[in-house]
Amino acid sequence: MKLQIVTARTGVAWVKEGIRTFWRQPLALSGLFFVFLGLISLTSLLPYVGAFAGLILLPTMSLGLMAASREAVLGKFPMPSVLFIGFREGPIQTQRMLLIGFCYAVLFCLILALSSLMDGGEFARMYLLGAEINETIATDSRFQDAVMLSLVLYLPLSALFWHAPALIHWHKEPVAKSLFFSIVACVSNWRAFALFGLTWALIFVTTSLLLSVISMLTDDGQLTVMLLLPAMLMMSAMFFTSCYFSFRDCFISEPVLA
Repeated sequence: MKLQIVTARTGVAWVKEGIRTFWRQPLALSGLFFVFLGLISLTSLLPYVGAFAGLILLPTMSLGLMAASREAVLGKFPMPSVLFIGFREGPIQTQRMLLIGFCYAVLFCLILALSSLMDGGEFARMYLLGAEINETIATDSRFQDAVMLSLVLYLPLSALFWHAPALIHWHKEPVAKSLFFSIVACVSNWRAFALFGLTWALIFVTTSLLLSVISMLTDDGQLTVMLLLPAMLMMSAMFFTSCYFSFRDCFISEPVLA
């Protein structure tokens, strides 16, 4: 396994390949994404430890979506069991997946704790406990500062874990080495990842605007509400599909994939 430096425009190529691959198996990949969301949501409902347990599962479930993307590339039909592929490689790999999930959960909670210094924990309660948010809270400058701080701190956290589960599973790397190479790959290819993120942001915003325009032209205010959620969910599934290609292109050697 060797790190590869890619050009900035490769980030756009990842988006295109993700969308193209999604439409090869739209029902399977969108269905797996809904199962992914459902499992994380159900886990989060467990008393006391639910939200933390959901965060622990997130890296492994994300790996499952990457594995589903790879199967679609190979012309295979990804089954729901692919979401648990990280737990099917023996006890050592399972321990590594659980450890990396635990590290992710701890660091994510640390970000929320730091954001609590800005707004007294309002954003953290909303995220972890599902507390309701109203207009007064949303427009509070302290709440907005907490959200912005969380977003800024989440960027390095995302880079740290972006490739790590895939490196553990497909390259059999230990946790520490996987985390190290993940953030090095993201930093070394920051131009491609920046363009990747900007392209997806543009797609999401453009879709929202188009739906709003359609709603205005049809004089149906409920149309946007009806179409926006399924559209956002479908594009989120495409986004996760495209993540596999960022991993594939950031490392030269193709591992023996299962």
